[in-house]
Amino acid sequence: MMQKIQNNEITWIHFTNLDDEDILYLQEKFNIPPIAIEDFVMPTIRPKTTSHENCLFLTLLVPLFDTTIKTTYSAEVNFILTKTHIITGTGKNDTIFQLNSFFETLKENNGKRKIFMSDTPAHLFRFLLEMLLESCFPRIDNITKKINTIEHNVFQGNEKAMVREISFIKRDILNFRKTLMPQRAVLESLANQKTQLLPTTLLPLFHELTGISIRIWNTLENNKETIESLEKTNESLLSFKINDKMRIITIFSTILLPTTLYANIFGMNTGNVPLTESSMGFWTHVFVMICISFFTYLLFKLRRWI
Repeated sequence: MMQKIQNNEITWIHFTNLDDEDILYLQEKFNIPPIAIEDFVMPTIRPKTTSHENCLFLTLLVPLFDTTIKTTYSAEVNFILTKTHIITGTGKNDTIFQLNSFFETLKENNGKRKIFMSDTPAHLFRFLLEMLLESCFPRIDNITKKINTIEHNVFQGNEKAMVREISFIKRDILNFRKTLMPQRAVLESLANQKTQLLPTTLLPLFHELTGISIRIWNTLENNKETIESLEKTNESLLSFKINDKMRIITIFSTILLPTTLYANIFGMNTGNVPLTESSMGFWTHVFVMICISFFTYLLFKLRRWI
């Protein structure tokens, strides 16, 4: 589906769920190299930028969050920049809320169009890239909040429940990193492009995009190191709890071991078991086993084994 916004001599064309008619429209209405159209249409797994004689092509991957499986995934957005147009398109079934919302804002608000579409398509192009990069910070802030919650729960005795939550956060950060890792090189390459489509006055602003990408990456790295440290701490506390329980079970079994031996000895059917004929024989044996258990416990205590 194609949507269009025009202000003065600048036109923004936005495609969602490209079909054959949209591809034919691009081929007929614009003098865009076939390789650029092919890159625009075909899905990719990595960002890239390519400069052509009359246009500039860029693929950017935007991290989005899937609430169903609780992890980040990559959404693709493609740009074609010409002297009078900026053409954007998202991957199939990829809904990039920030981009769609901004497009609708410009479409409905004449004042916003005058602000963002009054210079050149390159100015709008730079702003769209900045907006998509800045949209990563709320997601990272959400990850940071979850890490703080996990930290609180780890030291509140909920180590077992936090094993699963830590796994979710680690997977989320891993997918986030896979999305952002190639972006920096592409943004640096974009800032160094020598083309008339990017005014020289804009180049410092494109360099700032690299700075934003570095800030995102550094924050993500900090979250990665924090969650890995929390995982080690959680495993240590969990192991300590398990070892402590096993220690109690072992002590209890060891204290009862002599009484078990005593009971087995006097339970042998030999016909010569002491106190068999006595009316107090049962309680005598019970008293002896209690004494054995007490002295065993006392021995462990004196040896400082418990």
